[in-house]
Amino acid sequence: MLHKNDDLASFDCDTIELNQFLKQYAKQNQFRHYIGTTYVAVMDAVIIGYLSVSASSIRIGDLSSELSRKLPKYPLPILRLTRLAVDVKYKNIGMGKQLLKFALELSVKQKEQFGCFALVVDAKEESIGFYEAFGFESINVVSGTLDIRPYAQSMFLATKVIEKSL
Repeated sequence: MLHKNDDLASFDCDTIELNQFLKQYAKQNQFRHYIGTTYVAVMDAVIIGYLSVSASSIRIGDLSSELSRKLPKYPLPILRLTRLAVDVKYKNIGMGKQLLKFALELSVKQKEQFGCFALVVDAKEESIGFYEAFGFESINVVSGTLDIRPYAQSMFLATKVIEKSL
């Protein structure tokens, strides 16, 4: 987990928005506003990757009719993976997969402790294939319900599916 005294200056994933989030907003979101938690992967005291999550909900109307048919008609609790990034010096060693696996495990823990129907991620276009390889499916979210960024595709993986795969 991110700590207040972690040095974030050297992290570079080659994406300005993801670098900026970690360096300027992750600590205040976690320690001042309590709106998200950032977890860091560290090697030799250097942050080599991170993910950020927050509790959220999804409207039943945002799911396919096949999924929503058996569910209550009110917003369902989810864990939202808001950011995932790996430093350019550590790409292609499986760190992104390890971070995602950690997020999947967090969603199962949240299910057991507080209730969590799914893990939802807002994937950048170039990352959609990465998430699809883990079983995530695209969903059409009504604008505003998950604070979708214009470049993102919302993707969904039910915790009961995650439990079976872990």
